[in-house]
Amino acid sequence: MAKRSLQASDQGIKKAKQAFRRKGWTQEYLAGEVGLETRQPIWKFFTGKPIDRQVFHDICLILGLDPVEIARQPADESIPSETPSYQTGDIHALVQKLRSDNYDRIQSQCGTLQILDIARPISLNDLYIDVNILEEITSQRWLKISNLYNFDASEFERFGLGNVRQERVLGIDAILKYSHVIVLGKPGSGKTTFLQSLAISCNQGKFQSHCLPIFINLKNFAEENTQLSLFNYIHEYFSPLNISEQDLLAILSQGKALVLLDGLDEVFGDNRDRVFQKVTSFIDKFYKNIIIISCRIAAQNYKFLGFTEVEIADFTKAQIAAFSEKWLRVIVNKTPAQAKALASKFMQKLELAENSQILELAATPILLNFTCLVFQFVEDFPKNRAELYKQGLDLLLVRWDEARGIKRDHLYRDLSLLNKIKLLSYVAGITFSQGDYFLPETKMRQLIGKYLRQMPQSTNDLDALDLESQAVLKAIEMQHGLLVERARNVYSFSHLTFQEYFTAREIVTHPDTQSLSELLTHLPEKRWREVFLLTVEILEPADELLQLMKHKVDSLGVVNGKLQDFLVWVEEKSQTVYTPYHPASVRAFYLTIALPQEDTLIHNQNLAIYLDGRLAGNLVGDLALDLALTHALSVSLAITEDIFFHRFLALSLALELEYLLDNELHLRELLQDLKNQLPSPNQGRQALKIWWQTNAQTWIEELRSLMMSYRRIGYNWQFNREEWQDLQNYWAANKLLIDCLNSANNLTPSLRDSIKESMFLVKAS
Repeated sequence: MAKRSLQASDQGIKKAKQAFRRKGWTQEYLAGEVGLETRQPIWKFFTGKPIDRQVFHDICLILGLDPVEIARQPADESIPSETPSYQTGDIHALVQKLRSDNYDRIQSQCGTLQILDIARPISLNDLYIDVNILEEITSQRWLKISNLYNFDASEFERFGLGNVRQERVLGIDAILKYSHVIVLGKPGSGKTTFLQSLAISCNQGKFQSHCLPIFINLKNFAEENTQLSLFNYIHEYFSPLNISEQDLLAILSQGKALVLLDGLDEVFGDNRDRVFQKVTSFIDKFYKNIIIISCRIAAQNYKFLGFTEVEIADFTKAQIAAFSEKWLRVIVNKTPAQAKALASKFMQKLELAENSQILELAATPILLNFTCLVFQFVEDFPKNRAELYKQGLDLLLVRWDEARGIKRDHLYRDLSLLNKIKLLSYVAGITFSQGDYFLPETKMRQLIGKYLRQMPQSTNDLDALDLESQAVLKAIEMQHGLLVERARNVYSFSHLTFQEYFTAREIVTHPDTQSLSELLTHLPEKRWREVFLLTVEILEPADELLQLMKHKVDSLGVVNGKLQDFLVWVEEKSQTVYTPYHPASVRAFYLTIALPQEDTLIHNQNLAIYLDGRLAGNLVGDLALDLALTHALSVSLAITEDIFFHRFLALSLALELEYLLDNELHLRELLQDLKNQLPSPNQGRQALKIWWQTNAQTWIEELRSLMMSYRRIGYNWQFNREEWQDLQNYWAANKLLIDCLNSANNLTPSLRDSIKESMFLVKAS
């Protein structure tokens, strides 16, 4: 048990007196602030005498001090005080003997990984990827929120969101640089695996081969041996080798051990202070050794004198690729060649624009393993992302700690899983709607406090509520890593994907007309695309939202006269052609090709293909001819002096259209005459350039005139900036509507058909 009394150390008294002087108080006043009837405990505190533990903590907190830094650390009397005398050669021989004797145990203890959802243990060397280390702790950077917005909000570069670029070093290089290190990281970032890899590398003589590797799980230390010092616990650890206490003391005193203390964050309750004190005593006594401690980044409440804190970085794309290749070879039992090919396919899929959200998650090792698990069965990622993210969140919220038998602090655990999800959804819904991806800690705590006030038995004491909100925020960060501190007192969701998912869930939880109407105001905005898709996937059914989206899209088509005229032309032109394709896909096709290449939003037939997959092949009939003519016009408009010659040759080739003009004999003759006007490339570049400078405008207008007269295409619409923006919004909204139609599994079939039939019409039919 922890002692009932504490006393200040000499250094702690100095710090406390400095803080007391800054306050300008008397001891009587401080006693009143602490709630004491006399000032005697205050006098004892400042003179280094023992006082009640709770009173000691209260005084420190009132003065703004960390009790751990002020308290005198008790001497660990179970550590032998006298160091035995050994010759250098004897110590070396002893270390090598124990390394040899303990080799199999370290391999058994640290050489395998028990991966979630994989039934068998996996060799660490078969799967491990060298981690990168950040020497500047992310949460300790003094940065403004504006510094963290290192992406273009309109383009939304997701990979590495919020990462102000830092230099990365290999993990093992950081250990070589610093002998006393605290390795911090988010849940599932690979902290334990990194320490295991150090133990195995040392065991196999690849790293610190002159040291004895010692790997201690601090959670086990706290639970199994409440009275033992860490030294005696390690001695018990080596008991099967019959090592004497004196031999172990000699090795540790000479600094011949690599001591790996894993999972400081997994020690809770009354054990926390006790374990910290025992570890501190051990470090003070055996400081010559290499000592590495791992801890979740939000749980490093204790400071160890002389230790350097580093942080495990998210995986890069290269690390993701390397891990996936190993994973597919080891877990799926692929040959090296098969694993390499499949990993290449895995990365190609991940780097597709529609999978950017999954790539974002895969930067965290625990979620990368989950991503590989999903991919292995069909060699693709599911279209229904909502279920995928739900399973990923279940992994972080529940299964990761449960699988390792870890119980966290009570405050946050008293929130049911449903309430945790509701809280995160509430925070996400507000922050995402306001365009806030990074929030000051005070604002994040206010949002959490507002949610907590809605719960039964909530306190009305605002100060108590604020403290509770702070505790919940820290618990979410430490236990699940779903909210993270990006810089000092600046928070965000760990992944934008999760913020989008929780936002969609908040909308689905309150699917009233007002809520859906507010959602529809964001229809053309790119950053809301994923929220719409997830909302459609989650809603049961999604009919009302899709109908409202269709009405909103139609309204965007009539916001100005020029756009309306353009859409009328699209409709009329599509009715003049004979094709086997879906009518809406034909309208989408003409909407796509009607503008010059440099002006189109996406110069291809994606919208048309989504509506009718047959358009992905070789076009036939009128559509093929109109596309070829549009291409020829685009090439002619793109000819400039710096790239003149090759574009001129391309123009000649673009007019080779005889194979498309069997039923358009007059047009074929006129186009041939127009082509014949072009000088032969044999005349030389300079002659061609002079001809083009003299005749280009007239020649292009003749081509355009033929297209308008015979095919009703090639019009120069000349949208101004405002009209062009309206067209962009209309395009984006239609693209999103099509994506939602394709992803919705819970939509009435007749409604799906009705929406598709009426797309790209000025008014819905």
